[in-house]
Amino acid sequence: MKSQTFTVLNPSGFHARPTKIFVQTAGAFPCKVNVIKNGKKVNGKSSLSMLTLGIAQNDEVTLETDGEQEEQALKELGELLVKIYEE
Repeated sequence: MKSQTFTVLNPSGFHARPTKIFVQTAGAFPCKVNVIKNGKKVNGKSSLSMLTLGIAQNDEVTLETDGEQEEQALKELGELLVKIYEE
């Protein structure tokens, strides 16, 4: 299992569109993906679960990946957590 903490920079935080992008990207990896904020851990492949975290700008969230391609998933999903913006 790999884990790392990231700071969300998106001024709007994680609302529906960035969450959808994150979940779609997470779903492309065969490993487990968990996102943790303030001690609450959710499945990073579930939009509803992700939205329950209420991730806002400057929040620190921990990303955990476990299984096949965990390092690549941690890198790509971590980059999304930091810099995801609505396009």
